[in-house]
Amino acid sequence: MNWDQIEGKWKQAKGAVKQQWGKLTDDDLDVINGKQDQLLGKIQERYGITREEAQKQLDSWDFSKVSLDRDPMRDRKAS
Repeated sequence: MNWDQIEGKWKQAKGAVKQQWGKLTDDDLDVINGKQDQLLGKIQERYGITREEAQKQLDSWDFSKVSLDRDPMRDRKAS
């Protein structure tokens, strides 16, 4: 999976990102809007780590947890 896919399906990806980096706020996720550079900056800011460390975390993140086929709004209405 690449960042073009994540950016294009950001609404679906936000949940997995928030699960991985729980200190990110909903406002942060709205600002990030699927942009890798923005995500790196917010991880760095919220966790007080270097950009290099944030990049390492992002590089090691398991993208398989990101389901881009699901619509989280539909799932939320079903519950």
